[in-house]
Amino acid sequence: MSYRILVVEDEPDLLEAVAFALKKEGMKPIRCADGNEALEVVRESRPDLVLLDLMLPGMDGLEVCRRLRSSEETARIPIIMITAKAEETDAVIGLGVGADDYLRKPFGLKEMVARIRALLRRGEEPADPAPRVLRIGELEVDPARHEVRLAGESIPFTATEFRLLYHLVRHAGRVFTRAQLLDKVVGNDVIVVDRNIDVHISALRRKLKNEGERLRTVRGVGYKFNEY
Repeated sequence: MSYRILVVEDEPDLLEAVAFALKKEGMKPIRCADGNEALEVVRESRPDLVLLDLMLPGMDGLEVCRRLRSSEETARIPIIMITAKAEETDAVIGLGVGADDYLRKPFGLKEMVARIRALLRRGEEPADPAPRVLRIGELEVDPARHEVRLAGESIPFTATEFRLLYHLVRHAGRVFTRAQLLDKVVGNDVIVVDRNIDVHISALRRKLKNEGERLRTVRGVGYKFNEY
């Protein structure tokens, strides 16, 4: 399968280097240098993944990410945010608005490809042999529909957020370290930081409202989802 990767980058040299690397891996790059254009391209061509620069002319990458996540049609497309700034804050903000992962410039093309493949693989993972709706309190997690409902109302979740929540709810009461959760939602062949999980947990708590209180931090260990 030739995956279609939308590359949104306004630096021409980097755009071409990334496109060349993707072609070598048998993927089909779609080039874009503007945030507004990126939204149109995503809606028209539905790429398999978006590689999105944070700093873009016109609409920046954060706003592009927010809009993609706010639409039911594009909410589950994997997004890797690219930031040129040295502060980790920019990467954390990117994860907070719905990006699945991030790369900080300058990055290696091999690392980029590894992260892309890790996200694409997660989208192809086979479902449970007997998927069932998980219900705790007012929360319902439906793996067959890839849907989260709170008091009967559907809530938009990114693919990474869904995997993280489903894993925690499925094993409610069990404590997982950040490393274990990173392995589950990202894969152990990609180098990421523990801060990724913290940001995703914060996003889950916010979206789950009162039920988010069930997501407990176990100091010095990690996180768990309480049944009671």
